[in-house]
Amino acid sequence: MSLKLKHVESALESVASFREPKQELEQYPTSPHLAARMIFTAATSFDDIVDRSVVDLGCGTGRLLIACCYLGAGSVLGVDLDRGAIEQAQANVEECEVVADLLLEDVSDLQLLPKSVDTVVSNPPFGTRNRGIDTVFLLQGARIARNAVYFLYKSSTRAHFQRICACIAAEMDIVAVMRFDIPKMYAFHRQQSVDIEVDMARVDVSQADLKVIEQLLQGNGEAADLQLGQSEVRAVPNELGDGPNRVGSARHRHQEGDPTSREDG
Repeated sequence: MSLKLKHVESALESVASFREPKQELEQYPTSPHLAARMIFTAATSFDDIVDRSVVDLGCGTGRLLIACCYLGAGSVLGVDLDRGAIEQAQANVEECEVVADLLLEDVSDLQLLPKSVDTVVSNPPFGTRNRGIDTVFLLQGARIARNAVYFLYKSSTRAHFQRICACIAAEMDIVAVMRFDIPKMYAFHRQQSVDIEVDMARVDVSQADLKVIEQLLQGNGEAADLQLGQSEVRAVPNELGDGPNRVGSARHRHQEGDPTSREDG
């Protein structure tokens, strides 16, 4: 592979972030360093990117998916429920001169077929405003990926995700423990920035139990937590403010002609 980590990180510096971030969707930019490290590791240490079909769940403005393109993914699809984020991601893809498809769809109601892609990458919402949504992202990733899911979560919730993976017969490896700098972006933020410890995990889903995954997904993320008997551990504090958690999931799915979706045959 010709690209080095520093080259990928440098290239991602030009990827524009959210123009109007939405608090209720927990939209925070993934730093170039974090995005480059995550995808470079997936590509070079595990062979999960080069020539693979990759889906970025909750792609935002596209930093992770563009990193996948730079590192030789065979095909890349970004999924997000926010039209503004998808439009910015499209502009970023064109500016970076890479090829990727984008789908405006709610990950909670994802229509992609089971085991239809090789690899899923995701920097999901942490579940501070929408309790259990991080669990939904992992389960949806495990449902559609044949090989592996790479995702970020707060290190303080590690035990919860280890239990989730054990429940669905998936194997989770913590690839790195990193710092996620969240800048002051919203009115309820009291500090200029907060540095949160996050795990970068690789979940081997090649032997995952699809039936169990789909059973857990029949409810929302909180329902899955309750099924696992872990509702107490899932109370995720908001480091930047003390706004209340919101239970449930936004339902704003829009299907726009994706060839691998159930609705498009």
